[in-house]
Amino acid sequence: MAYQLTAQQQEIIAAAQRICAKFPPEYWLERDRNGGFPEDYFREVANAGWLGMCMPEEYGGAGLGITDAALFLRTVSSGGGALAAASAIHLNIFGLHPVVMFGTDEQKRRMLPPFTRGEVKSCFAVTEPDAGLNTTKLKVKAVRQGDHYILSGKKIWISTAQVADNMLILARTTPVEEVTKPTGGLSLFYTKLDRKYVTVREIDKMGRKAVDSNELFIDDLPVPVEDRIGEEGRGLEYIFHGMNAERIFVAAEAIGIAQFALARAVQYAKDRVVFGRPIGKNQGIQHPLAQSWAELEAASHMMLAAAAMFDRGLVEETERLIARYGPDCRPLTSLGYAEATAVLQNELTREQAIAQAQQGHRNYAKRQLTWFRREPDMRWLEGCGGDEDITEEAIRLVDKHR
Repeated sequence: MAYQLTAQQQEIIAAAQRICAKFPPEYWLERDRNGGFPEDYFREVANAGWLGMCMPEEYGGAGLGITDAALFLRTVSSGGGALAAASAIHLNIFGLHPVVMFGTDEQKRRMLPPFTRGEVKSCFAVTEPDAGLNTTKLKVKAVRQGDHYILSGKKIWISTAQVADNMLILARTTPVEEVTKPTGGLSLFYTKLDRKYVTVREIDKMGRKAVDSNELFIDDLPVPVEDRIGEEGRGLEYIFHGMNAERIFVAAEAIGIAQFALARAVQYAKDRVVFGRPIGKNQGIQHPLAQSWAELEAASHMMLAAAAMFDRGLVEETERLIARYGPDCRPLTSLGYAEATAVLQNELTREQAIAQAQQGHRNYAKRQLTWFRREPDMRWLEGCGGDEDITEEAIRLVDKHR
């Protein structure tokens, strides 16, 4: 497949670059040191209308495709903010896709416009401390009582819950021993994160400090029936649909981080003078840089292929491409020379490991995190988006019960 960017897509990239120029690497370094959600950056993206870029126009969005959003996220990741810049807006770009696909007209009118305008922030509450990546074994309960449900249980590694107004949460409405198929018995809700019933505890971690990760302790949270998305018991099916978009976005973000690192490595090779000449004139430096560029181009084409298939509605083909070929592109190995020359080693190597782990490369990530990782960090890293084994299992279950 050939990818000739349209004039509109080129403008999307240019718009993202203009935003990035206002938030240079120094801004993100300060955030990484001191923490705190990047509200001014989030507001800049929201005011420019990019948060709702994938939402339908009738609900305040731009009606653009996953390919367009992937290009935007790739660009903001390559602008120096890396994963912090991407994950600060990541959910607002795709997170309510299940509402778009499976929500009622009333839910869309009520939920989508404030979300696309950036008036509310939301978090995605799926992972649990006991279930890990085995989503079919989630334990947070949702018990119906008349016109509402009562939710109780724990969630973990929930990003942006410190600043979130609402949450998209997956909870069990049918006990696991009573379901007729593994993917059943879970329901999806988009509801207020009411701190009278939910205790949010931030997890102290290293890396991506600007975007908080949290534990949620849910104690009899009342949720109106009208906040349930779609049919009871089909929530896992609904979020599978959205997770393919997330995996494409994570790949785009990983490629953007690597592009930034490669550009810095090339500049370093030009500036570093040894024995009277730039080290970039030596073939021992040129060859790995050229190889890194080629690998990045291949990874970028693979990501765009997945995005194009998703936009064309080829769901099964997208699932298989992401699961079987996407991780093998290893888009972030293009950092090679940047690491060797210690260019941004303490910053970008960490971001590389985070994004690589999100695509399923746990062993690689563990090697890269040797200098600074803590055990809780790896549990967070391994879960984001699901690794390739989990993706394969999800495909098997969907195929079996389709």
